[in-house]
Amino acid sequence: MFNSRHHSLSKRGGIWGLCILLLYTSPLSCFASFSQAKELIYKIKEELPRGTFIGAIGIDLHLDFTVEPPFLFSLPKKKVSGQYVNLNNTSGELYTSATKIDRETFCPYNSGGHGCVLSLDIFVLPQQYFQLVKVKIFIEDVNDNRPKFPVDEIRISVPENTAINARYAVEQSAVDPDLGVHGVQTYWLVNDFGMFTLDVEENEGGELTPFLIVMEALDRETQAEYITDIIAEDGGTPPLLGAATLKIVITDVNDNCPQFTVSQVNVTLHGNATKGSHLAHLNAFDPDLGANAQISYAYSERVPRDTRSLFHLDRITGVIKLAGKIVTGTPTFYKLTILANGPGCIPAVATVSIHIIKVITGPPTVIPRYIAPEKDGIVTIKESEPEFSPIAFFTVKNIDMNQKVDCHLEGSGPFRLVPYQLLKNEYLLETTEPLDYEKTQEYELIIVAKNSWELVIKTFLKVQILDENDNAPVFHQSSVEISVDENNPPNTFLTQLQATDRDSKCRGEVTYLLGGDAPGIFVMDRVTGVLTVTTSLDREEKETYRFTVRAVDQGTPRRESIATVVVSVQDRNDNSPRFINKDFTFFVPENFPGYGEIGVLSVTDADAGENGWVALSILNGSDIFMIDTGRGALRAKTSLDREQQGTYQLWVEAVDGGEPANSCVTMVTVLLMDVNDNPPIVLFPQSNQSYMLVLPNTLPGTSITEVYAVDKDTGMNAVIAYSIIKRKGGEPGSFAIDPETGNITLKRELSIRGLYSLLVKVSDHGQPEPLYSTVMVNFFVNETVSNESYVQSLLTREAEIEVEERPWYKGQMTEGPERYELFPCQPLIIALSVTCLGLFFSVVTLISYICCRRFQKQRKKRSEVEIPLKMKNDSMQVVNRKNRHISNI
Repeated sequence: MFNSRHHSLSKRGGIWGLCILLLYTSPLSCFASFSQAKELIYKIKEELPRGTFIGAIGIDLHLDFTVEPPFLFSLPKKKVSGQYVNLNNTSGELYTSATKIDRETFCPYNSGGHGCVLSLDIFVLPQQYFQLVKVKIFIEDVNDNRPKFPVDEIRISVPENTAINARYAVEQSAVDPDLGVHGVQTYWLVNDFGMFTLDVEENEGGELTPFLIVMEALDRETQAEYITDIIAEDGGTPPLLGAATLKIVITDVNDNCPQFTVSQVNVTLHGNATKGSHLAHLNAFDPDLGANAQISYAYSERVPRDTRSLFHLDRITGVIKLAGKIVTGTPTFYKLTILANGPGCIPAVATVSIHIIKVITGPPTVIPRYIAPEKDGIVTIKESEPEFSPIAFFTVKNIDMNQKVDCHLEGSGPFRLVPYQLLKNEYLLETTEPLDYEKTQEYELIIVAKNSWELVIKTFLKVQILDENDNAPVFHQSSVEISVDENNPPNTFLTQLQATDRDSKCRGEVTYLLGGDAPGIFVMDRVTGVLTVTTSLDREEKETYRFTVRAVDQGTPRRESIATVVVSVQDRNDNSPRFINKDFTFFVPENFPGYGEIGVLSVTDADAGENGWVALSILNGSDIFMIDTGRGALRAKTSLDREQQGTYQLWVEAVDGGEPANSCVTMVTVLLMDVNDNPPIVLFPQSNQSYMLVLPNTLPGTSITEVYAVDKDTGMNAVIAYSIIKRKGGEPGSFAIDPETGNITLKRELSIRGLYSLLVKVSDHGQPEPLYSTVMVNFFVNETVSNESYVQSLLTREAEIEVEERPWYKGQMTEGPERYELFPCQPLIIALSVTCLGLFFSVVTLISYICCRRFQKQRKKRSEVEIPLKMKNDSMQVVNRKNRHISNI
């Protein structure tokens, strides 16, 4: 049976394997036949928003959506296509995805109009309906790009002699990545100046090239360049524009020739003029540029050679000088024709007419002899020379005996030409006052000698003043005040000091140095005078720096000047308020009057001004306490009671006035010192009408009952003493009370039945006056209480109670008749007490000190000294113990 079953399973498995093999090797499966692939084509615009409907594949394939199982649509390659489209798996609808399709990015090389296609393979499932659908989505161009020029500025050079209608190609044409009509369609100029226009040509590839056309004649000398914008416009609706700056540079051509500014010059020359005398300076100009404007001067061929040799013409500058000596027989008139030559030009012509005035008698001759250094007619003299310093001697010669010669000085300046002592025709040139290079560096002087025939000879002399280091540098400000905020970053710029020196060259070069009193944290740049601080300043450490700065020149000897620098460090709120103590503890007696000063909280802030102003506030307990911001005094609004609360802990905040504000917090502990303001409170017996049944046979020494009291005060103010001060009934000394515990003990047998009453005084140890309370302790001596109304009537009677015993502090515990023997000492003890009270006021300071020390010790030993109220359970035990013998009426 196992073998046949195994054989059946093997056979079935073979059939399934054959089907699976056919599924992968044949277009027909064991379950369905596969359809041929179909192709769908859609067109969309680029830059569509997300969710834009593209097409419905199921509807376009005419599928029946009523079949079961329903159709499913799958997009296998979602990595790329999923960026651009979303496919609804059940309806087969295609939508654009979150990523917009930019045709220029998706098809970067599709510029020829072949179409930009997004191809998708979509599976129609399940297996029995399987189809492979080829979807092509053509991305149509929209005008989403504006034309763009490759450069921001386009330069075109146009010669000024360019013919009208000449064309110049604008090679840097605009580019538009859009296609067809959305690409560049035309170009135009924003401003054509009435001189230019644009023409657009299209080549065989469809590219447009703008051409600049010259419409009017150009002249570089009138306008050298034209600047406008060239606009590229596409064919979109609306059209998009791109712009670039078009600079049209007009290049120079040699279209101008030299022209003389003055074409006719007249010169008068004396016959005794010396060689090298300046006669005239001709000037021509050419409005062209560069080599086109170069001018050279030359004599016309009409000028004789000997005339050229007498008058020298500088071919570059156009200066004419006397080149030879005028001798007897020389003509009295010369006419010089001068040509100004330019490249490719007809020369310009100027005429110089020279009239020579002959000298009948030779002019005087002036022979100079220089005392100051001289070279090529230039005399140099130091500005430090004193007044009346000699410069040169001038000797006048070639004078007839009968002629009188006038020799004088022409020219401005502190000079004079005077006859030298008694020598004839000897003249001394000297200064008349000290010279100053900084005022005038050079003087031009003329020594004029004129004879009786009005013949004049002029000697030109140039005097140059030599600079010396006679000026110290001068600061623009002799005192500089600088403000800088503290906590500045290192190497902060403070100021730049400037000093000037009127001397020249190295003598006027200024070097800046810090004075010897300058702190090391400041640095001065030697060349620029920039003052910096190398470190961060702290106003709380030092608020003002005062030091000097030197300005030193490079002359010999060196001169310097000094300026004072004051650096004020401005405060910043960089310090928090600080209490002088980490925390504060104040001891105040209770019942201290309201608004009395408990203590002072001292607080400091290292900052200045508002940054250092501190305000105090209480963070907790402000309903009880207040603080005086001015003095920092802590006050309580009301009187305080230690019995209600003995300790207060306050948090006090100090906030400064800075922006932003800084703050700190301290803890203040207020400890209330006890004052004896509470008398003892008797808890047992509960009233003066209470009584206790005492059997007549009670033996002496038996503890009958106790008086229990508490005091709300602390320390010695709460230490209680008990004493019997009056009695009624019984014999004296029948009862005794323990002054410390209040325990009442029977001392004698009770022979008489009836009511016994003891007036017990409960007193504390307070200073300066102890406080006390009294209570009536009643005993009814009998075997039983048969008539309570009778006992009550006895309690309500008011009768005199005789004093039985002395207070506890006078030895009341002494038994028997001895107590009555000591009783006469009571007046003496009272007198001593009065004396002690008198001494108390003289040592009040000492007592206050002892009290403070005692209070501190009592804080540690409070559990040992203070007598607290008994706990509820303890009280109940006492009451239960007494109820057997006491009944309240």
